[in-house]
Amino acid sequence: MNPNDTAARYDQIAKWWQTQHQDSSYGIAQLERAIKFTSGRNSAIDIGCGSAGRFIRVLCQHGFQVEGLDISTEMINLAKQLHPEVTFYREDICHWVPPKLYSLISAWDSTFHLPLNMQEPMTRKLCDALELGGVFIFTCGGSHTSGEISGSFQGQDFDYSTLGVDTFLRIITEHNCTCRHVEYDQYPEKHVYIIAQKIGVAE
Repeated sequence: MNPNDTAARYDQIAKWWQTQHQDSSYGIAQLERAIKFTSGRNSAIDIGCGSAGRFIRVLCQHGFQVEGLDISTEMINLAKQLHPEVTFYREDICHWVPPKLYSLISAWDSTFHLPLNMQEPMTRKLCDALELGGVFIFTCGGSHTSGEISGSFQGQDFDYSTLGVDTFLRIITEHNCTCRHVEYDQYPEKHVYIIAQKIGVAE
């Protein structure tokens, strides 16, 4: 499970992704739910933003100063064409250093591609990158235990990992966040999204 391999595979489907996902409603209702919990509308970043900019468009409409990050060069190049006013980072989230605190961080169907040993450091880092009252929405595999699986999508082989829902909930709690919402939104598929909010040491 190598992030550079993941980037190369997404490079291959970046144009298809933009065509098929630009007007897709997939995940939008969940993002709108997360936005309702925000107490500020300052900076926001979409982790694994892809080439279509669906989440970026919604966040801009809600008044956030939006940024995007993706490990795929082709995804970022295409996203820049659609949203030239947005700051984009072509980086591996494992090594990226947040330049500021964010009112909202989204990681929809992206960070579950990371190696298993990077899941906890990544989650801690993104919780720490929230301003007080900031919201983090992310998806994960809906198992109760940690594990890795492989699958095929648009002719490309991808790897996925999860720490398990309970472990993710523990991590966000340890990093001064509380769970505002957790849902198996594609049941019986094991796909879960979690909305966490930064509350500080005590709410």
